[in-house]
Amino acid sequence: MAVKTNGFTIPEELIKLLLSLASNWGDMIDSNTLKVVHLSGAMTNEVYRISWPTKMANDSRTVLVRIYGEGADRFFNRNDEIRTFECLSRHGQGPHLLGQFPEGRVEEFIHARTLSAVDLRDPVVSALIASKVKDFHNLDMPGPKTVVLWDRMRNWLSQARSLCTREHAREFCLDALEDEICVLETELWGEHQDLGFCHNDLQYGNIMINEKTRSITIIDYEYASYNPVAYDLANHFCEMVANYHSNTPHVLNYSVYPGLEERQRFVQVYLSSGGNQPSDNEVDQLVHDTEKYTLANHLFWGLWGIISAYVNNIEFDYMEYARQRFEQYWLRKPRLLGLRY
Repeated sequence: MAVKTNGFTIPEELIKLLLSLASNWGDMIDSNTLKVVHLSGAMTNEVYRISWPTKMANDSRTVLVRIYGEGADRFFNRNDEIRTFECLSRHGQGPHLLGQFPEGRVEEFIHARTLSAVDLRDPVVSALIASKVKDFHNLDMPGPKTVVLWDRMRNWLSQARSLCTREHAREFCLDALEDEICVLETELWGEHQDLGFCHNDLQYGNIMINEKTRSITIIDYEYASYNPVAYDLANHFCEMVANYHSNTPHVLNYSVYPGLEERQRFVQVYLSSGGNQPSDNEVDQLVHDTEKYTLANHLFWGLWGIISAYVNNIEFDYMEYARQRFEQYWLRKPRLLGLRY
């Protein structure tokens, strides 16, 4: 029997899973003792912190519960994501998977602070992120080590076409996007570029910091795959214009996009991670490549926004978000594809 608490209906299968986990840990709970807190900022799934008292006085047990968003299976294969999650956990990355139920899963709750939009602009925090992203890219993950980006975008374009009204298809120039993806695939990739295991969604809500140890944890791997590392860095820079906890979380402020010096500083730390000493040319080249990959990011997340607007019921203006990403794509394309290094 499902139970409703704090406005959240806890599915019966989740209650059974929580009771089983509690029993394994020696806790005695019932559904009336569960404390549920909705965590804002997620745009693919609904995320909750659930806690209950333990036998220890003034102590509680806490887990994180992820309820899968409507239509999320259009963007990635959930079984592949779970395998990635488990593999990353074995590598010491992120939380442990505690259990699954039909509508979602239960994860270890990490006692660290999720970053805010402001944190990304702190040079000290940014340097910690750069080093952690480098470690993430160096992970040796199972499966083919080939670029996923372009095929995924073509798949999303096909889905967007199948969902869109004629008006939206015309507004977003969907008939022209196949050619745009081909142009980007040809223009952006170079033999000098590194391929790595990329997170592909490096927004501040997916990055946590332990204030005591100053260690960074990257979470949420739905979109993780092998890609050019410049694409992942470009994703992170693009996310610096967002504040998903504002009154208008869908609005992107491109006036605060990181300037050249800030991007160079991030790339310098990234390339220096592990004791390397990159040359000025290596830093400049990666900054240059990263800036061009912002175009792929705008198309990627623009298509995501269009599809989400039709299939997801999370309170977020996905369509307006998509408009802003496409606007940036068409605005920046002439200059960025004209760059020659």
